[in-house]
Amino acid sequence: MSIGVHVPEYLQGSELVASEDLAKDPAFWLAHVLLTMGDPGEPVEPYGVDAAAYDAMVERLGDPEQPWPVLRVCCDGGHTVYAVYANGEDQNDVDFFVHHPEWGRLGHLGQCGADGAGPGLSWTELLALATSTREGGAGLTDPSERLLLLLPVLGDADLPGEAYDTVARALSRCGIRPEATGALAAMLLGEPDPAGGPRWTVTGDHPIAVCSSPYSPRRVPLALGITPDQARALATALGSRPGT
Repeated sequence: MSIGVHVPEYLQGSELVASEDLAKDPAFWLAHVLLTMGDPGEPVEPYGVDAAAYDAMVERLGDPEQPWPVLRVCCDGGHTVYAVYANGEDQNDVDFFVHHPEWGRLGHLGQCGADGAGPGLSWTELLALATSTREGGAGLTDPSERLLLLLPVLGDADLPGEAYDTVARALSRCGIRPEATGALAAMLLGEPDPAGGPRWTVTGDHPIAVCSSPYSPRRVPLALGITPDQARALATALGSRPGT
């Protein structure tokens, strides 16, 4: 039985339900990346996913009559990153944010939907969250699943060449046909854009990088308003090593 998820600062007024059990189904992972980063209407059989299973998954993820599915990534320092399928009668979004029980606020990473916002993570941060070794807590534990869950909020002008192989391996480990993962990874990540892509910069007065993209919620420091110690802990969870 799924359990409810309560995040006081997430003021959407709808019931949230823990849905990490969906990660066992390759149809979920294909639906997740195509709904947020690709074309959800394209043929899915080339990816090794049954069309009926895929259609049923898309319907479940977007059903406004059901509790909103939530998948979580627990990481260092007691932080948790959430992906929420927020479904209304007229709009379907996927919200991404980070939370800590001591904050009293959320750190918004982005949203996929009609009024999308992003990016919310650099490549270095995405890898740090995917490979965090925090023990205990709820949420996804497999690094490949964690990486794919948060991939939709990635944006980085300095994306390394090995990122494509890393994403392709994650897709394969999550049940996508291996022969199709290279092309799918290339489609999801797009062409490198060193000149015009989002850039991440740590300023002298804050340990958490900010993003150059005008559409990113991280044009201001993530979880703005938390204490300096909390900001340093969050920066560490994101793979930085801020000074003390």
